[in-house]
Amino acid sequence: MTRQPGETIKLSQFLKWKGLCGSGGEAKICIIEGEVEVNGEVETRRGRVLRNGDRVNFEGQQYIVSIGEER
Repeated sequence: MTRQPGETIKLSQFLKWKGLCGSGGEAKICIIEGEVEVNGEVETRRGRVLRNGDRVNFEGQQYIVSIGEER
């Protein structure tokens, strides 16, 4: 998935894009069950909009949102 700088991505899409969840349904469950933090706070909204620089914590790992860079 290639995005242009300044664009946003939803939390559930980010989890799928990074390969942290295999499907949207799996991402939804992880988010709703409080397994994901955004910028140090538990996030339970799968539609949470992420921007460059946001920090996502999942399963003990931290990921910094960097939309527009090929990973």
